[in-house]
Amino acid sequence: MEAGPRLPVFVLTGPTGSGKSDWAIALADSAPVEIVSVDSALVYRGLDIGTAKPARAVRERVPHRLIDICDPADSYSAGRFLADALGWVRDIHARRRVPLLVGGTMLYLRALLRGLAVLPPAVPELRAGIDARAARDGWPALHAELGRLDPEAAGRIAPADAQRIQRALEVCYSTGRPISQLQRATVSPLAGWPVRVWVLAPPERTRLHERLAQRFAAMMAAGFLDEVRGLRDRGDLSARHPSMRAVGYRQLWAHLEGEYALEEAVARGVAATRQLAKRQLTWLRGERSGTWLDPDDGSRLSWIRDICHELGVLGL
Repeated sequence: MEAGPRLPVFVLTGPTGSGKSDWAIALADSAPVEIVSVDSALVYRGLDIGTAKPARAVRERVPHRLIDICDPADSYSAGRFLADALGWVRDIHARRRVPLLVGGTMLYLRALLRGLAVLPPAVPELRAGIDARAARDGWPALHAELGRLDPEAAGRIAPADAQRIQRALEVCYSTGRPISQLQRATVSPLAGWPVRVWVLAPPERTRLHERLAQRFAAMMAAGFLDEVRGLRDRGDLSARHPSMRAVGYRQLWAHLEGEYALEEAVARGVAATRQLAKRQLTWLRGERSGTWLDPDDGSRLSWIRDICHELGVLGL
């Protein structure tokens, strides 16, 4: 189906708030690329302000795949993402264009770059036991146990990330093997294509923190609280839904439930966003792959020119 060299797959990633969407749209305006989102929150309809979802007018001009494909009451897994993303990669290549995978959900990115491990199914009895222990001792205590059983997994899972701690312990208990070991024994589904990876991140953490605080303030001014209130008023969502556990949504939901004042909710939301960015950067540095770019040094134009030249060589 493809003549000559196999068309590449481009990946633009980086921590939250680093400007990935703006760079991707600028490239799509100049080169024969199509954007595929790699973001676990953008899949949900109605989560617009708090996810910094590209405006509808922008998406009408530059199509974005894997955005607004789920209701917030539904779940969307890494396995489903991988199947959907690969389907779009093939579709875009079939039209002699290049897929640009854009986003910072590291679980999805790991599935693309390393493959998705075949893990055992859930064991309800084990999960119930883990939940009971967490209720008694707290998730940080179970995270410490995971650190003894699987230091690699514990290193990339936050001490309060109940869902991932539970799953990692469940796999350890049911298979006798660390989940990180099973995940390493995989092959990237992108292995058949030339893959180029760029990481967009300010070199100074303080600069990223400033960007994140400014972005959260802009979201609040744009009506973020009203957006969360509207989702809560639907009546079919709870704080346990994956969509409502997204950074920012979780903290504002708790405020609406009366757990703390709005000022504290905003402070917690900013802090959680910073923690997310830190985890993303830690994982990306550990990958040791890709070209790192500073979003503030004016390199976007040269980046676009380089890609246009590269694609011109391919004869698109």
